[in-house]
Amino acid sequence: MSRIGKKAVAVPAGVTVTLDGQTVTVKGPKGQLAWTVAEEIEVKQEGGELTLSKRSEGQRAQAMWGLSRTLVANMVIGVTEGFERSLELVGVGYRAAMKGNALSMQLGFSHEVDVPAPAGITFAVPKQTEVKISGIDKQQVGEIAAQIRRIRPPEPYKGKGVRYAGEKVRRKEGKKK
Repeated sequence: MSRIGKKAVAVPAGVTVTLDGQTVTVKGPKGQLAWTVAEEIEVKQEGGELTLSKRSEGQRAQAMWGLSRTLVANMVIGVTEGFERSLELVGVGYRAAMKGNALSMQLGFSHEVDVPAPAGITFAVPKQTEVKISGIDKQQVGEIAAQIRRIRPPEPYKGKGVRYAGEKVRRKEGKKK
């Protein structure tokens, strides 16, 4: 049994949830998100909460039950609070700056790397070595953070590169004489 799927999703005040067949649309103060739930899952709105239940027994229905509940809960959190990922730039001369809506970074290449902000995502550079990525869609925020990290991932010998805030980079010992 899914322990996550059993929990109801609380809908706070100021958030509107619309059910249209299998499509769940969540509208809140930060924006609007929509997602189509799998056919095996049934979504019901009762008062100030959403409950998800399985329509059939089976391995796929079981898997989609917990997943669907988590994705709907993330949509509710996204339109009320939003999501944020922080990246750190570690290395001599590594820095970031804003160029309009785009993020411009110097990462030890012979050129600057510019990353345009997709719709619904905002970049912030509180310090030259710190980048904050925020938006209402958790998956999109995480994907953009991963793409930026992929440009110059942290290397194990000196630890230079782009890493998530608080990420521990496993260091290796260099050559010995």
